[in-house]
Formats: sequence, structure tokens, C-alpha cells
Amino acid sequence: MTSRDPYAYDVCGPKKLSTPGVTEIFSSSWYDGDHKRKVLACFVQAVYLLELDRQGNRTPKTALAPKWLEPSNYKLSETLVDERDGSIFGAVLEWAGYAVLRPRGAPKAILALRGNLIKGLTMIIDFTDDIRLFACENLEGSVRFSAATKALKSSVNRFGDCNVCIAGHSLGTGFAIQVGKAFAKQKVFIETHLFNLPSVSLECVWNNLKSIFAFSGEDDTGDEKVCATIMKWGLHFYVNKSDFLCSEADTEVIQNRSTSSCNSPAAKLFVHSKEKKSVSDAHGIMQWWEDGLMLKAFPNSKLIDRHLKSLMS
Repeated sequence: MTSRDPYAYDVCGPKKLSTPGVTEIFSSSWYDGDHKRKVLACFVQAVYLLELDRQGNRTPKTALAPKWLEPSNYKLSETLVDERDGSIFGAVLEWAGYAVLRPRGAPKAILALRGNLIKGLTMIIDFTDDIRLFACENLEGSVRFSAATKALKSSVNRFGDCNVCIAGHSLGTGFAIQVGKAFAKQKVFIETHLFNLPSVSLECVWNNLKSIFAFSGEDDTGDEKVCATIMKWGLHFYVNKSDFLCSEADTEVIQNRSTSSCNSPAAKLFVHSKEKKSVSDAHGIMQWWEDGLMLKAFPNSKLIDRHLKSLMS
């Protein structure tokens, strides 16, 4: 029977999502960008539901979150809890099947981080970190940053940086990119997927990038070295053209391509151009597992430059 809960997987989850099987050994679906985007978006949704399950005192039998992990054969390994209010803001998910059946390219572990929940005390805590993000452009002072960094470090130590990735939505992208930055400074690069990252910084400069990665000089060679370093990170931005939090930047990014000297993209930007009917839809996580998305890929963009400058400062 189909669940009546609007957040149940069989009600609002993806309709066309392949599940791991023997065929994955020969042709991995994780090399398909659409499949990877859908799965990671579902995992972030699972984190939202972990907190809603907690607030609703749901039992393991009635919990909604596990159903969002099962189709891709991942399991909950660790929940990240905010000590200020006991809310779940993130999770570490691990491959749950036989090692030989894990699709090529599929991470062994994924750090998933949610955004704001407009419900109860956790709304106040989320809003506090939102203010920190927009006012300071830095989340390193938050207890959530420390918890996420510790969890990611544990996964990297167990599986290696190439077998781990990060995914976040909205406020969760702020933590995701800050945690990724902390590891990148140590030359440990974790593939990172950012859904609806709020547009904070409005400047476009490379000087801070050069100083962080110890590259000197103002010539094109320095810029190319910065690009090469960022490429190792594997940054993926997903934004909606109608999202009010970054709509101005989206418009500019479509009209003005980056003038960077990079020969290859330092990060990838995917713009969802299909009109959404409401603000919540345009900024929501659910859109990212829809079929038939009208995505436009921008290998280099001023929006990416702005975020890179901000996160490296």
C-alpha cells in the first residue's frame, strides 16, 4: 500500500531510479550525472526526515527516512546531532551491500547535511547559523561545523578521500563547503555536491585562492595552478534560476561567462531553468530528483568565482 504521508518515498520520491544489481559491475549508473544527482538529493532528504522522525517520535517501523536510503543500498552509519537542541542536522551514510556489488564510482561513505527546518526549536538554531553565514560568511565557529568535520575525518581515515563525498542543501551547503575547505587546505580533496547554495559573496578575485594554496605571482600561470588545485576538489553547484536566494547571481552567470584563464573547469555549475511555481519549490531539495530537468551546465562562471573567493577567505 502507498503511504499517505506526503514525505514518504513512495509518494514524492523519484519514479525512475535504478537500483544496484549485478549489471552495475559492467555499467555503473554512478557515472551518470543525473543518477548521481538524484541519489544524493534523496540522501539529503533522508537527513531532513531523520529529524522529522525524531520530532514525531516515530518508531523504526513507521520512520520515513530509511526508505530514502534503501533503493540505492545505503544505510545510516552515524547521525550528527546539534548539542544545543538535540536536533539531527546531518548523517554519515555507508554502502550496505556486498563490496563486489558496489557500483564503480559509488562512494563507500557520504556525509549528508540538511538545511533549515521551519518547525519547533530547531528553526531557531537553524536561523542562528543562517545569520552567521550571511553576516560572517564563515561557519567554522558553529558546533555543527565541528561535528561534521569530525565525522568526515573518521570516514576519510576508514575509506580514503576518493571513496567519500559530501552533499548538502541550503544551509547544509554552507557547512559542506566550509568542511570541504578545511580538508582542501590540508590537500585532502573530497568530492562535494551543493544544492541551492545561498549566494553570499559578490566579489570575484583570485588573490585569496593563491594565498591559501601558497601560489605566488599575479600571472596566468598562478591562476592555472589555482584552477588545477580546485579541480581536484570536485565541486558541483546546483542552483535554480528562480531561487530568490541566488536569482540575481543566476541571471548574471547565464549572461556573463567567466574570463578566467583556466583551460579546464575548476568547478561545475548546473542551473535549473524550469520555472517553479513557488519560492519553496525553487529552493527545495525535491526538485533535484525530478525527471526531465532542464539543466544547463556552466563549467566556469562568475558565480563559482564568487563562492570560491568567499570560501577561501
